[in-house]
Amino acid sequence: MNVVRLGVIGIGNMGSEHCRTILAGKVAGLRITAVADRREDRRRWAEEAFAKSAAVFSEGEELIDSGLCDAVLIATPHYQHPTLAIKAFSKGLDVLSEKPIGVYTKEVRREIEAAQKSGRTFALMFNQRTNCVYRKLREIIESGELGIVKRVNWTITDWYRTQRYYDSGTWRATWAGEGGGALINQCPHQLDLLWWLFGMPTKIRAFCHIGKWHKIEVEDDVTAYMEFPSGATGVFITSTADLPGVNRLEVTFDRGRIICDGSSLELWRIPVSEREFCFTSEDAFGVVEKTHEKIETDGENPQHLGVLRAFALHILTGAPLIAEGAEGINSLMISNAMYLSSWEGKDVSLPIDEDEFLKLLDEKRAHSAIKTGKDVTYKTDHSFGGQILPEDKA
Repeated sequence: MNVVRLGVIGIGNMGSEHCRTILAGKVAGLRITAVADRREDRRRWAEEAFAKSAAVFSEGEELIDSGLCDAVLIATPHYQHPTLAIKAFSKGLDVLSEKPIGVYTKEVRREIEAAQKSGRTFALMFNQRTNCVYRKLREIIESGELGIVKRVNWTITDWYRTQRYYDSGTWRATWAGEGGGALINQCPHQLDLLWWLFGMPTKIRAFCHIGKWHKIEVEDDVTAYMEFPSGATGVFITSTADLPGVNRLEVTFDRGRIICDGSSLELWRIPVSEREFCFTSEDAFGVVEKTHEKIETDGENPQHLGVLRAFALHILTGAPLIAEGAEGINSLMISNAMYLSSWEGKDVSLPIDEDEFLKLLDEKRAHSAIKTGKDVTYKTDHSFGGQILPEDKA
């Protein structure tokens, strides 16, 4: 095999962008031979864009059964990711899935098991792992040159969305259609980087505010506290209502502090171990000299293109993937834990009680607007910054 015949399932915003990238010849070894989408306007776009060089289907299952593909790229709404992946593996196809891997970890375990049994390639579109600043930060952490990580603070609020964004599709920002809000839609990349850089937390206490700033039934404002096995602690904050927002990752080490804004790394270094200095200094208010530097990287940041190229090369030559499919359960476990902690109003240990999470998610899905056919009405509480609060419709 010198070319992978690829089927793209879901040609909305991301799926169509991947198609354009491959059509432009930017990914050696990938050729699109089929696409699928339930929307007629998107199928018409595909017929024109591919000029009959790719078959067009209305259902992903039809594409998988067609025999026209060696691999599939899944870019559909979240709940369909595991179902389509499992079907593809059963037909001996390789799979590249958009984030997230799924909505709840219990089903994702079935997806990972299906991949392992099939022996096929399973990859995820965690393109932020290709960013040179995060790769360099991981290298520094693993080198141990700054000592242990003591604290992690990540504020990622540059996800601003207006009400029109949420109103653009009935499935958006619903428990039954999307499976959540900012955590499941906007933040999977940061949650993936969180465990990829610092390891999995062992305990989480989260506050997920439902429709705090928008007319939606899911969260648009989250603050979570985390504890890690090493003793490090962390805070993760996200929102789709901060304007201007910020992407600021601050990591405190034993020998310094790094601040990352997604495009640069700045280091404040101290010449001694803080732990050693704490117990040896004779000064009750002891301070040490610190130096400041901007950390150099290789400047490479191929993003989605890098993931697509790695996927093709892995199938054709065995080269490493950017993100193995089985790793996707880790970021999902973190977001599931944040939801569960907020719903139950208590600390949650990881791994979570997956049956309890699914039970509570199912309750929310059963009452979701797209399931009941009822609209959610809202009132404005001007006593707290004019936030929009959900109110049950009579």
